[in-house]
Amino acid sequence: MAYASNTTIKDLAQRLRAAQSVVVLTHAKPDGDALGSTLALVRSLNHDWPKELTPRAQAWYVPPMPPWAKDIIGATPARVLGASLGGPDGPPTHVDPDMVVVCDTGSWTQLEHVREWIESRSGVVACVDHHVQGDAEVASLRFIDTAASAAAQPVGELCRAILGLASLDQLPADVAEALYVGLASDTGWFKHSNVTPAVFEEAASLLRAGARHTALFRSIEQRQKASRLRLLARALSTLELHENGRIALMTLTLADIAATGAEPGDSGGFVDHAGMIEGVEVVALLTEAWEPTPHGTSPKPATKISFRSKAGERFIDVNLVARTLGGGGHVHAAGARPSLSIEQTRLAVLAALAPHVAALSASA
Repeated sequence: MAYASNTTIKDLAQRLRAAQSVVVLTHAKPDGDALGSTLALVRSLNHDWPKELTPRAQAWYVPPMPPWAKDIIGATPARVLGASLGGPDGPPTHVDPDMVVVCDTGSWTQLEHVREWIESRSGVVACVDHHVQGDAEVASLRFIDTAASAAAQPVGELCRAILGLASLDQLPADVAEALYVGLASDTGWFKHSNVTPAVFEEAASLLRAGARHTALFRSIEQRQKASRLRLLARALSTLELHENGRIALMTLTLADIAATGAEPGDSGGFVDHAGMIEGVEVVALLTEAWEPTPHGTSPKPATKISFRSKAGERFIDVNLVARTLGGGGHVHAAGARPSLSIEQTRLAVLAALAPHVAALSASA
């Protein structure tokens, strides 16, 4: 099956309005778009639900969570799956909702900790995503808008349809605020190459509906921990330039994270810093990790890769690069998590990027 839409926003809204219980999921280590889109959907589904009843919808997350997550989640029904030595615990098997909605991903590699639970309910799973690559088997119903800059855009339309509103301007303030978090986060607060007129139009509608730009920016972007900045310093200290300065590469080890007192999720956005260098066309940040394994067995090495490429008439499609390493994403922002050591991954990344840099140079 192709990873493409096979349903409409209107159909999904009708199905969700008829459901008595809904679980909303997203990828592990949720970012702003993952949190914003899932929270907006949960809030929309619970908006007119009788207060004396158990909430109709709840969101489930696989940690690590960003430090500002609690402030954004607030009183919205949400469950962070507990952590164990082998990795995040699976979802509670006794929960059997009428529908499951996966937002901001359709990739098994990003849903591994809830995969078995999803597969056992495949007939009632829907996916709302904006990525060009995914596994169609994740959901029997799919709405994939690859032209969207964030999952918050199609999810915003879904929220509007669920609530029966004529425009996004009429959304409840808490729904608009969650969608604004997703839209702003995935566009780098409106500075990335995926900013379009539609992005600003939706942002304006969400502000009119009650989203608080300044308060959200301060809560999310202006509350960095000193340990995160120390970790950034470590990443920048490893900066390597390859292919005549076209490739920038940085690495972070588990020892770096431990020494700075940072958390595994604190490196978000680091990859963008090396893109400020003139002449650099593509950046890769490699972060050492370990694959979860059963208790009593030796952990297996893994490395998280974050790719970014600069936009322009000629550019490197990092989604294509990431796919060769088992990942995927967008044209200018993608990632992968191969089961390789950080040095093995470094060599694999340089080898994967080399032909793309050569093609870019030849077309200049």
